[in-house]
Amino acid sequence: MNEYAYVYILANGFKKLYIGVTANLEERIFDHKTKKHPYSHTTRYNINQLVYFERFTRITAAIAREKHLKGWLRIRKLELIVSTNPTWRDLSLEWGQPTAPFDHTTFTPPNH
Repeated sequence: MNEYAYVYILANGFKKLYIGVTANLEERIFDHKTKKHPYSHTTRYNINQLVYFERFTRITAAIAREKHLKGWLRIRKLELIVSTNPTWRDLSLEWGQPTAPFDHTTFTPPNH
């Protein structure tokens, strides 16, 4: 089983941002959403919407990227989020939801 590390950006409705790093993205986002740490920055400001993340094969690379992003100006962080998630959709909303089965009757194979 491959293990990955993630850098993620959370936001709240007022676009207040939080950048973090983790080896288990789903569990860490769950912690933020359930306010596991009641006195944390993310709990205090209700920052719990996953708006951006990157995956790495080494935790050291993820930590380096986290430090790099934290050094950016706010406008650059906003531009990064908007470049991949222009509507600021919470990327974790569909996690754990059932997916529709493949419908072969509507599948059109690509032309080669």
